Amino acid sequence: MQPSAPPFDERLTAPRSWWVICFLFGIACALMLLPLGTLPLLAGLVGGTAASAVVVSSYGSIRIRVVGDALVAGDARIPVSALGEAEVLEAEEARAWRSYKADTRAFMLLRSYIPTAVRVKVTDPQDPTPYLYLSTREPKALVAALKAAVRA
Repeated sequence: MQPSAPPFDERLTAPRSWWVICFLFGIACALMLLPLGTLPLLAGLVGGTAASAVVVSSYGSIRIRVVGDALVAGDARIPVSALGEAEVLEAEEARAWRSYKADTRAFMLLRSYIPTAVRVKVTDPQDPTPYLYLSTREPKALVAALKAAVRA
């Protein structure tokens, strides 16, 4: 029996600078409520920071996983049997594939703050999607996990 490869699991969290912006948004909300008094000022600080943090957290909660015989990217669940070759895209090539080389039919899970990506061809003849574009901080690990899942 062959040992199973460790599954790939990555959460595409928002960068630290976005959390600083959340706090600055809270300060802006507090300053708008400054003429109303101290309590509204504190409520604006807490409420504005919390509201913007919820938005940033939900945007950064997307996950890419290779579990069993499937690739789960956000809401999409694709069987590994429907996938072809996976290609690591370094920063410059990734930018090209999300701009002028992009196909409008492709499934693209992209985050602009992540420079690297993986492009996976879709081999299922029933699926009109030509490829998957997945932003990832660990492209080599994702490709290795996909290859291990195909072998298994």
